[in-house]
Amino acid sequence: MVDQAASVRGMEVTVQEAKTQLSRLLRRVEAGEEVVIRRGRDRVAMLVRVPNGGTKREIWGDLEGSMSDEFDEVPGDFDAYA
Repeated sequence: MVDQAASVRGMEVTVQEAKTQLSRLLRRVEAGEEVVIRRGRDRVAMLVRVPNGGTKREIWGDLEGSMSDEFDEVPGDFDAYA
């Protein structure tokens, strides 16, 4: 690897290393580490664990807002979303 970050939580790798070692890097991220990806000397991306939301997002049903008054009536199969 190119450079171990000073923090215990993370490390830095080049783009090429990230491409060839993605599975191993993902295991480290799953264990709580953060991985910074560099292109040359520039830090360009970071791999971090996605927060566990616990529930699957419902498409449209959990968005704020309402349907416009321009609609005459809501189709029956949209009742769950209106």
